[in-house]
Amino acid sequence: MKTFGTRSLLFFAFINLFLLTSAAQQPSASSPPVNQPAPPADQTKDAQDKKTPAKNEGTSNDRLFYALPNFLTLENGGQVPPLTTGQKFKVVTRGSFDYIQIPWYAFLAGIGQAQNSEPGYGQGAQGYGKRFGASFADGTIENYLTGAVLPSLLRQDPRFFQSGKGGFWRRTGYAMSRIVVTRTDSGHQQFNFSEVFGSAASAAISTYSYHPSDDRTLSNTASVWGTQVGYDTITIVVKEFWPDIRRKLSKKK
Repeated sequence: MKTFGTRSLLFFAFINLFLLTSAAQQPSASSPPVNQPAPPADQTKDAQDKKTPAKNEGTSNDRLFYALPNFLTLENGGQVPPLTTGQKFKVVTRGSFDYIQIPWYAFLAGIGQAQNSEPGYGQGAQGYGKRFGASFADGTIENYLTGAVLPSLLRQDPRFFQSGKGGFWRRTGYAMSRIVVTRTDSGHQQFNFSEVFGSAASAAISTYSYHPSDDRTLSNTASVWGTQVGYDTITIVVKEFWPDIRRKLSKKK
């Protein structure tokens, strides 16, 4: 099985996760629609401000499900200044080498080992080590290309600005559209060259450099590219609804 096998498993796992979490966001008959503002209250506002991640240099300190780095997502971002080149590289470095990445890539390597994906890596400790290194390199290369390198060259904003307005399908459509539409540093809307071409470039670099020679084919590269874009799409939809999920979990606690 090729690299696509491991990523496809994650892809469908995130679909299931998304369906479970988004179902909880459906407004009940006794609760106001999600697109209606909450009643004004100083205490409510103060509590909400505390839950909103601090925007250090235009980024956040948030984590998806309290674990995965979500530093390039802004809730109630509004008109914020663009990130400089240094800030783009800084926040991508911060997320790419976050402590949670070690168990995350170890988990991916374990899935690949169990599936015997890319048999050229072999089995045993050596095969697992190669899969771990490849998973770490794959994720890091894509993070830098889509979040720092191309956004800096093309002057595009790598951040995701959560909408929080409208119903479930409207918000889902907005989140999915951010894969192909992004904000420029000047605040205009533009085709998301950074995501589309950055993920394609990272798939080509990883496939034709350190992955097994048997998998260095155009079809495998296209499969990896498509899976990366699909994975990013699922992730960005989860990011759109994560603030709602976080607030609901906080109320339950």
